[in-house]
Amino acid sequence: MAYETLLLEKRGKVAVLTLNRPANNAVSYAMLGEIDRALDEVASDSEVRVLVITGSGEKSFCAGMDVADAVSHPDVGAVGRALWTRVDRFEKPVIAAINGHALGGGCELALACHFRYMAANDKAKMGCPELNLGIIPGWGGTQRLTRLLGRTKALELMLFSKRLNPEEALAIGLVDGVYPPDQLMPRVMETATELSEKAPLAVRAVLCSVQAHLDKGMDEGLEMETEQSNICATSKDAVEGFTAFLQKRKPEFKGE
Repeated sequence: MAYETLLLEKRGKVAVLTLNRPANNAVSYAMLGEIDRALDEVASDSEVRVLVITGSGEKSFCAGMDVADAVSHPDVGAVGRALWTRVDRFEKPVIAAINGHALGGGCELALACHFRYMAANDKAKMGCPELNLGIIPGWGGTQRLTRLLGRTKALELMLFSKRLNPEEALAIGLVDGVYPPDQLMPRVMETATELSEKAPLAVRAVLCSVQAHLDKGMDEGLEMETEQSNICATSKDAVEGFTAFLQKRKPEFKGE
């Protein structure tokens, strides 16, 4: 499937989605539509087990919403919020490889991913500075920053429009790792490849169970965990996992 604002490639069991709108990879309305289509493609491909999202070039992962483009699309906020929520609830692991600035909607996209790794570039900044424009982080940022960092730290970042460098982002838990720029994608791909070897049904089960807890609380989370545990326990992958353990070999999971 051809895209104008994205690049989508498969590397084994890992799909790499690259935001490709030079120079800052700002999000246009057309890009939102293409990301939605790309997520459909990844979700329906049984060979793909992990999704990596990154940006083209060295300057920006994603500089946020293209303000000039947004003027022509009054529903862009609702569309962006729904799409980033889809990323948040995606049933395959999503890793953000933050190669440069991640600001506004770009930071909110990274927050929606399950894991975030950033290039060690002091010129790169990460944050939600929307209040400088008289608006708020409206694509899930108020919720996901609070979920990740707690109320006080999230309020500090948003109300003071702070932009953190990679080490500052790592120190407060906004990102999970910082690597030299030339090592970012290799290290992310190592993590993604390791994840892709896990049992797909079990990975999905964990993601769904955790998300149910986050969205609906402990009781709903436990119900989802029970349902997913039963699915996994009766799967061919479970048989393969126990058999491989007893035979002292690496399991070969097929997602069945």
